[in-house]
Amino acid sequence: MTREFRLLPRSRERPVTRFCPDGEATLVGLGCNLSVQKFNVVLAGYHRTFGHRPDGTFICTVFDSDTNKWRKFVSFQDDRFTLMNRNQVVFVHGSLHWLTSVCSYILSLDLNCDVWRKISLPDEVIYSAGNRAHLLELDGCLSVIQISEEWMKIWAMKDYESEQWHLEDRVLVHQRKSRLWKELYSVKNSSPLPLWFSAHAFRTSIFSCN
Repeated sequence: MTREFRLLPRSRERPVTRFCPDGEATLVGLGCNLSVQKFNVVLAGYHRTFGHRPDGTFICTVFDSDTNKWRKFVSFQDDRFTLMNRNQVVFVHGSLHWLTSVCSYILSLDLNCDVWRKISLPDEVIYSAGNRAHLLELDGCLSVIQISEEWMKIWAMKDYESEQWHLEDRVLVHQRKSRLWKELYSVKNSSPLPLWFSAHAFRTSIFSCN
C-alpha cells in the first residue's frame, strides 16, 4: 500500500534448522494499532530438541515497534495448538485470533498482557467436508462466517468478555454444485431479499477504509 518496508531485528541468535528446531514458529501473526501507529509481530512454537517430539513448552516471541525489540514468554500448552489454521488470523480488541483447522475453537493472544485464551465458536458452527469457516473483523467485532452447501451464516461477537455471539445474517445459496452463476439472497425477519439489499462492509485488520 505505502511501498515502505522495515527490516526487523533477528528474533533469535541462530536460525531454525532440523538440527536446531527449538522454538520453530507454528503460529505467525501481525497486529496493528492505527490510532497510535504501533504494530506487533508474533512468532510462536513448541520447544523440542533434535529427534524428539515437542514437550509441551510453548515459546512465544513478540516484536514491539515502539521498542524495536523482541520479548519472549513461555507457557505450557497441549498439542492442539499445532492444529491452527495459519491463514486464519484476525487482530481485534488488542488480541490476535487464530481459528483451528477443524473449527473446534478460536485461539487468541492478548498483546497487552501476553495471555493465551481459548474462545468458543457459535454452537451452530460445525466442521464437515461441506462446510468452510473463516474469521473476519466486522465493525470492530470478531466475526465468523460459515459457508455450507445451502447457507452462508455470519456471526459477530457483540460482547467480547462474555463471548456472546450474535447471528448477523444468513445468505441463501442456490445451485452451488452447478457451473452456473449463483443468485444469493439475504434472509432477515423470515423475508428473503436480494443480497444487494443487505451488503456488509468488511474491513481488514491492518488498513482503514476511510
